[in-house]
Amino acid sequence: MRHHFLPRTRNGRIAFVAFVLLFGLVIPPFTHTVLNRVDLSFAGIPFLYIALFAVYSALIAVLIWAYRKGV
Repeated sequence: MRHHFLPRTRNGRIAFVAFVLLFGLVIPPFTHTVLNRVDLSFAGIPFLYIALFAVYSALIAVLIWAYRKGV
């Protein structure tokens, strides 16, 4: 019997790995060392906020992709 938390399909494994890797980009050790560039800004918006918006948008895109694939 397989555990119900483990992805069973190829698309499920792809979605799981993509989500975990992307989520690793928004945890504090990464954001405090790599993304926290106070000297960079685009149109007055700090780089950290733009980077976090991009990563969170990618996380939502992975969830939408998984939903459409029926995972």
